[in-house]
Amino acid sequence: MASAELRDELNCSICLSLYTDPVSLRCGHNFCRSCIVSALDAQEAAGGYSCPDCRAEYPERPALEKNRKLRNIVERFSSTQPGMEETRIFCTYCIKSPVPAVKSCVHCENSLCDDHLTVHNKTMDHILVDPTRSFGSKKCSHHKKVLEYYCPQDAAFLCVSCCLVGEHRGHQVELLDEASEKKKKELRKYLDELYPQKADIQTRVQNLRDHKGKIQEKASDERKNVRKRFMDIKEQVEMAENKALSEVSRQEEKILYQISHLIKKLEIQEDELSRKMCHVEEMCRVTEPIRILQERDITMCSHGGDEDTGGDGGEVSSEEDLDEILISLTLHRAMRDIVTNVTSELGFHVPDILLDVDTAYELVKISEDLNTATRSEEEQERPESPGRFVDHSQVLSRCVFSSGRHYWEVEWDQIGDCAIGLSYPSIEREGDKSDIRYNDKSWCLDMCNGGYTVWHNSRELTLSVKPTCPTLGVFLDYEAGCLSFYELCDPIRHLHTFTASFTEPLHVVFCVDDGASVTIRS
Repeated sequence: MASAELRDELNCSICLSLYTDPVSLRCGHNFCRSCIVSALDAQEAAGGYSCPDCRAEYPERPALEKNRKLRNIVERFSSTQPGMEETRIFCTYCIKSPVPAVKSCVHCENSLCDDHLTVHNKTMDHILVDPTRSFGSKKCSHHKKVLEYYCPQDAAFLCVSCCLVGEHRGHQVELLDEASEKKKKELRKYLDELYPQKADIQTRVQNLRDHKGKIQEKASDERKNVRKRFMDIKEQVEMAENKALSEVSRQEEKILYQISHLIKKLEIQEDELSRKMCHVEEMCRVTEPIRILQERDITMCSHGGDEDTGGDGGEVSSEEDLDEILISLTLHRAMRDIVTNVTSELGFHVPDILLDVDTAYELVKISEDLNTATRSEEEQERPESPGRFVDHSQVLSRCVFSSGRHYWEVEWDQIGDCAIGLSYPSIEREGDKSDIRYNDKSWCLDMCNGGYTVWHNSRELTLSVKPTCPTLGVFLDYEAGCLSFYELCDPIRHLHTFTASFTEPLHVVFCVDDGASVTIRS
């Protein structure tokens, strides 16, 4: 009994069910959030707001305060009644043998089986509901009479007395069944609106799943390609290693053969000298003067000549040494071939980009190797040129790209304002439109004040990343209309990609201001 009374206290007066996400009004009454929101929405059309319980009026839509304590109480109550909703309800009149109830009478507050329900229907015209123990939720809390009406104005359930003498007297009320059907009609209409939304979401989810599968498949293929490329690189590196080692072995074999040949000659000479020395020592021990003097030619061949050792006296010349430069060049050429092969397999070209002095602004200094542009305070003495920029510190490259995939790297000194990008040769050379940021003939990445921005045709986009290193990579796929910028930190970071349909050849373009300097890396 105590549990049933507690449940009645924990029921929302609007939906007559346990509170869900309970909230409080300033008057102190509690409701389910969804219930009071619906009630306030209905009152909004009438131009005023009031509490469905105490009728306290509010000049403005009242704020809803979460009632966490009440929510915790409801949750604890529900946890202590695990089988409450599932417990079977039996007929009140079947005392000797419990029989499941099929209906409950709100007036009598009894539950009835099929047999007793038949008798009940013949004698009384009471309101029957599905089997329940919560009869209190079906009756008016003030008049203790059955709730039969609904007041749309106050979003409240009413008994007959509420309609006749209560605070709702004079309101346009509806029978609960009619109001319920009307609500169901609204819900069905709302449901009809939700179906296409759900279908759209399901389609989008399926598309995302398909895209996810394609990405996973593509990533798997890329892993295979990377592994294959590195296997090829390893094979080429092994070949380069073997080639360099073979060169070392070839030089070693050649020089060691020469040294061995000299050693052999010197050993023969040594043996001959030893024999002569023994003979001389023997003659020194002879006491007969005539015999000694008969050996008059004994010293004529006592000194070996250069002809015995090939004219070098048996010494190894500087030419008979390992040629380290030749070994290094062999290795360098092999590694260069590897880089060339890898670049070719990746499908892009690394161009040799030189700056065109004839396009450089008068305050832009170009290095002798034509790889660096620097903003200078001194005018450069150059002849007049129709292709020279007149108003902005810019310069174009000599080469143009009209097809293919290309990649190059640039390095910014992180001083001043610098912009790098691509431009059509038809870009204006003077006026506002000659600035690579403010025309539809150029696309650029601007680096200034510790941040990145990208520009095209006066439209600016600030990137959320901050510069972490001065070296940048630029990739162009002319046919695909793709221009991408990368920051060559570790790991490499993608900055931005332009997409366009290129209609003219493209020059590399630099803009340097406030002392900035940018260099094309070989």
